[in-house]
Amino acid sequence: MKAKKKSSFKNKFFVTLIGFFILIFIVTSFFGEKGLIEIYKLRREYKNLQREIELLKREKKLLEDEIKELEKNPRAVEKEARMKLWLIKPYEVVIVLK
Repeated sequence: MKAKKKSSFKNKFFVTLIGFFILIFIVTSFFGEKGLIEIYKLRREYKNLQREIELLKREKKLLEDEIKELEKNPRAVEKEARMKLWLIKPYEVVIVLK
């Protein structure tokens, strides 16, 4: 009878120990440093950064095109100076509406 109790206790202890390790494995695989939740967050951040890179590339292209236009075309320089710096020619009159 004692042998049966001892083996039953050993079996219960072994099953409990295995269950405990499985539980730890599951918890760490979801919530650990490299768990599924962290991987999901990093993938979402990666996609956001990729979108931001694409937007910055487009903006860079537009600025490069603007630089080329300003280097080639004197009228483009004049237009920018008038719009951004409020420059006028000596004979022009500026009317500002409120």
